[in-house]
Amino acid sequence: MRRIMFAFVTSMAAHSDAADRFVIDPSHTYTVFEYSHWGLSLQQGRFDKNSGWIELDLDKKTGKVQIEIEVASVNTGSALFDTALRSASFFDVDRFPKIRFVSTNLNFDENQNVFSMEGELTIKSVTKKVLFELSHFRCRFMPLYLKSACGANGSTKILRSEFEVGRYTPFVSDEVTLHFAVEAIKD
Repeated sequence: MRRIMFAFVTSMAAHSDAADRFVIDPSHTYTVFEYSHWGLSLQQGRFDKNSGWIELDLDKKTGKVQIEIEVASVNTGSALFDTALRSASFFDVDRFPKIRFVSTNLNFDENQNVFSMEGELTIKSVTKKVLFELSHFRCRFMPLYLKSACGANGSTKILRSEFEVGRYTPFVSDEVTLHFAVEAIKD
């Protein structure tokens, strides 16, 4: 009986130390890219289909994030431009259907809020280290889901030529700002 009780207590303690896992809510998660178009204006497009997960242990101030973006879901408001971006001249969606971000470190402030996220961004077959600065981060109980949820907004800048998506530079800016909005529901 003592062994059973010890096993139960040990398993409960191990479970309480585990990070909470949140699954990305695709209806409230998207990635926007912003670039200078011939110096005339800042243009935006977005990727509508994102998936992934977030693991957080707010007490220990640790966590992990993995997000995958379906490149075919690119949406600029122009079917012609979307087709061009999916082609081998840009993202080559037939060979590289996903963009992937995997965090290597989450940085927390004294209030258990994540203020930045370091990680590796893979576009096509190229992986680069990036730092996303978060402008917003919050976790709370969501009555709609009867579960906890977390949300965040953040951004980073990349050079698209470093990811082999540099066609038409310098006329269309090499520097691209990536913005994201993410919501995730506790698993």
